[in-house]
Amino acid sequence: MTTGLTRRNLLLVLGAAAGSRLKAASGKPIRGVFPIMSTPFTADKAVDYDDLVKEVEFLDRCGVHGMVWPQLASEYFLLSKEERLRGMEVLAKAARGRKPALVLGVQGPNTEAMLEYARHAEKLAPEAMIAIPPMEAKTLDDFRDYYRALARVTQRPIFVQTSGGAKGIKPDIEALVELAREFPHCAYIKEEYPPIIERMKQLAGRRPPIRGVFSGAHGKGWMYELRLGCDGTCPGSALSDIYVRIWDFYQGGQQDKALDLFSKLLLVLNTEQQIPGTFPYLMQRRGVFKTQVSRQREVRLTPEAVAEIEFSFAPLKPYLRVG
Repeated sequence: MTTGLTRRNLLLVLGAAAGSRLKAASGKPIRGVFPIMSTPFTADKAVDYDDLVKEVEFLDRCGVHGMVWPQLASEYFLLSKEERLRGMEVLAKAARGRKPALVLGVQGPNTEAMLEYARHAEKLAPEAMIAIPPMEAKTLDDFRDYYRALARVTQRPIFVQTSGGAKGIKPDIEALVELAREFPHCAYIKEEYPPIIERMKQLAGRRPPIRGVFSGAHGKGWMYELRLGCDGTCPGSALSDIYVRIWDFYQGGQQDKALDLFSKLLLVLNTEQQIPGTFPYLMQRRGVFKTQVSRQREVRLTPEAVAEIEFSFAPLKPYLRVG
């Protein structure tokens, strides 16, 4: 299915809708580079809250527009409820007074669990919230009711992530549009459900009520998405300043520079696919985390693997804002 929009008409729609994009109550725009924060761990795999604060400082220095925690890349599914609640509190304090918008992840396996996180987040006054779909959903109505319940808890902008929920529950475009129409603040989509580009085109053509279309997957399709007029991307933290440079080049009309830097970034993204542990290595190498420890997997990088990561990382060094 296609939207029936030509490229020219699509861009006109996007441009006309730019002024209607929702902002946080703080006035911070919900647009740009919104990294999914990694969760730092100590050598014995306890959450390192001091390094979580350092990550906030790092992202602020990188110039990101927002920061998101916890989501899939944060290993949220391996965090206890107590760790998630405390992490939210630590981040809310660390982010206060900084430029990036704070987006707290409030997902749960069902509506009741999600609401516990959402009510806690609301007390901490982040700029926005995000939720992965419920794993225990049985129908599309369960999906809708979950986000409706969240939208009733807060008036802050809400990101609806389309991946990571119950298998077999397809987040139909019409369902997302219906949510945005019913709750105008529940109008930001982190699109990761295939076919991703086609769905992003359709969502972009439904502004309003849709107010923002973001990508995930480390922004691997970002140049295409930018040309479609998407509102931002949610990559990992390790190369946040590079994503900001690409965004600034593109928004400043320097598409050639954006494309050149993006091609260099893709080399590192490809290395991460070939060498799991590349991003934790870079977080430690750049002085953000003390360890490369993950709860999800044990990774011991060989000297050859480290050399390959360094080879891929070297072309990005002139563009770094931090370290």
